Amino acid sequence: MQVGMKEKNKLSTHIVGFRIHLERLGYSKTSVYMLPNCLKEFLAHQPHQQLQSITPEDIVRYHEYLQERPNKRTKGGLSESYINHHIYSLRLFFIFCLENGTLTECPMASLVFKTPVSKPREILTQEEVRDLYEVAETYKERAILSVFYGAGLRRTEGEKLNLKDIHFRTGILYVREGKGNKRRAVPINKSISKYFKDYIYKERFSVENERAFITNKTGTRSKGDFSNKILKTLLERAGITKIITLHSLRHSIATHLLESGLSVEYVRDFLGHKHLESTQIYTRVNLSKASNIIVE
Repeated sequence: MQVGMKEKNKLSTHIVGFRIHLERLGYSKTSVYMLPNCLKEFLAHQPHQQLQSITPEDIVRYHEYLQERPNKRTKGGLSESYINHHIYSLRLFFIFCLENGTLTECPMASLVFKTPVSKPREILTQEEVRDLYEVAETYKERAILSVFYGAGLRRTEGEKLNLKDIHFRTGILYVREGKGNKRRAVPINKSISKYFKDYIYKERFSVENERAFITNKTGTRSKGDFSNKILKTLLERAGITKIITLHSLRHSIATHLLESGLSVEYVRDFLGHKHLESTQIYTRVNLSKASNIIVE
């Protein structure tokens, strides 16, 4: 009995360590709470109390158990997404154990489970982005592409962007009012800076004291619909039939940055995500297509 208590205490320590690990990685409060709880339920379901004794067969049996386990809150069984959440928790935990030396082999390495099918995000390839820049006929069109693709801004962030937020000398674009009122600094390279300067000094029209970077025909701050219409025009010129919005450009640059080998943490900061899992949706990329980002 005494040995059993010691092993249980060890497992509790692993669960606490896993929770701290998730916090350090930047997971949301909900995930930091739920994922360790999924792990706790799995460990409680195991006949033995040692991590080293867990086998692939144990995990398969647990997966089968989850498919039959009744939902504690509502009638019926567990949803596919909830079951997948449990399996995701185990994968993260065993990777954590490999990294800290608790385990030398991952019992899930050879296991493949069905995951919920979700509608894929519509994004552009790097070649398609290049086509958009090539068919752009005005400085404003290139500037708008660079705001939402090159800098990865959200629609509302692009609307609120002011002239003073772009610092050409340091190569930094400042997002003053991001999602959740979070501020961030976005690096802009020489090509993006050139597109911005061309627009500001050669084409931008504004009324007196207008601070907005993107202005409309009346010289006042433009709305997202204005930029979205320009994007649709560019898509038609380039012969691209995908359903692409301003936010799709943001999804596209995120994927392309990861394809080029940048870390998910860097992309998280670039996009202004609060939590790491918001960025991890872009990690399912084909690394064999990795190449330099177009806007250089």
